[in-house]
Amino acid sequence: MDPYDSDSSFDDEGDFTETGVLLGYPSDEVIEDTISHLGGWPTWLDDSTPPPGEFANCKVCNQPMLLLLELHGDLPDNFPDDERRLYIFSCPRKACNRKHGSIRALRATRKVKSQPAPPKKEDKKEEEKKQPEAPKPDLGASLFGATSLTGSVSANQNPFSTSTSPAQSSNPFATPAPAPQPVKPSPQPVSGNALSETFADKVRVSSPPPTTTVKPPEAAGPSAPWPSQSEFPKPYKQFYLDAEYETMSRPSTPTIPEGVTIDNTEDDNNAGSAELKDALESQLDKVFMKFSTRLGHNPEQILRYEFRGTPLLYSHTDPVGKLLHDPKTTNPGAKVTTVGGGASRMPRCEYCGSQRVFELQLVPHAISVLEEGREGVGLGPKDDGMEWGNIILGVCNKDCGPEEVGVTGWREEWAGVQWEESQ
Repeated sequence: MDPYDSDSSFDDEGDFTETGVLLGYPSDEVIEDTISHLGGWPTWLDDSTPPPGEFANCKVCNQPMLLLLELHGDLPDNFPDDERRLYIFSCPRKACNRKHGSIRALRATRKVKSQPAPPKKEDKKEEEKKQPEAPKPDLGASLFGATSLTGSVSANQNPFSTSTSPAQSSNPFATPAPAPQPVKPSPQPVSGNALSETFADKVRVSSPPPTTTVKPPEAAGPSAPWPSQSEFPKPYKQFYLDAEYETMSRPSTPTIPEGVTIDNTEDDNNAGSAELKDALESQLDKVFMKFSTRLGHNPEQILRYEFRGTPLLYSHTDPVGKLLHDPKTTNPGAKVTTVGGGASRMPRCEYCGSQRVFELQLVPHAISVLEEGREGVGLGPKDDGMEWGNIILGVCNKDCGPEEVGVTGWREEWAGVQWEESQ
């Protein structure tokens, strides 16, 4: 059974379904969100605070890398006081392909307002005494959808969602609003119904950290500066990002690829598409077939975004697949976290020890878009050919960074790369 058979419900006519995954598409046209883009040169939250220079280099050859993706990652429902931006870089040199550290991910975070200090225990007790009794829950509204007098919005609302989209957890590609002014926190989360149709507007958790050794938040002493543009290879062509929620049609009877034969010894005239599909999948990689079938519904997608969602795996047998796939989990919608610190989970944040969660993944069509008409660019014939099949970004679910207002902090996040299968 394909994953979407369980993830979503088809519409009344049974032909299409929409999921909570936001898909990114490349666009040559300038759109309102000019921050999020594929390829090109990176831009920073604060031009005076670029990342430390060590983040610019491939960990294999120690040479500057090229930008694959920059994403405006504000998450107002999860981190209302933070500005966020996400980056994925890749080394274009063929000798570094398939090696750990040739693809790296960064997260920039900046506080836009300070958090009030927690009340003292004595003050908290006095405040609790003065609090009026909490109203009883409106069971009618929660069970039968009746409208209560006060109304409510799920605290786990998906910032990517529109009024007709399925409820999911918040999603960040939010277009930055004009410089936010300090406001008194509202007791109710903000509704996402008024979001506009731009990619940024559509793209708008935590157990105690374990005892672990973590990196210091900021390196002691000055770091090497970010290299000048002249030190980088020629960048990939820049594309802006458009977006829409994933929509899939009901799968049809599969066709048999050329060169594949199925030995059907039983002459069963009642055998239908289900039997044909099972026989076909028994000879091919089922995980990869699910991956390619899912992408095939929207073949122009280059990006899949679902904050705290589930990555679509390219394989279960490579190191990343083994790390993230839990064979005991049969629910395709199960979230990938570090609960219990098991071997099938993302590594924790090296800076604060918190869990990491899935935020986005780049899929193979991004390679076709970035490499069209590009050969060598001074690195040798076709040395810049990319060979990955999936790049999964896992981020700190606490969005750790500097606590001072206006100070930009940089964190290297986890980039799980699933390389193309060797022929």
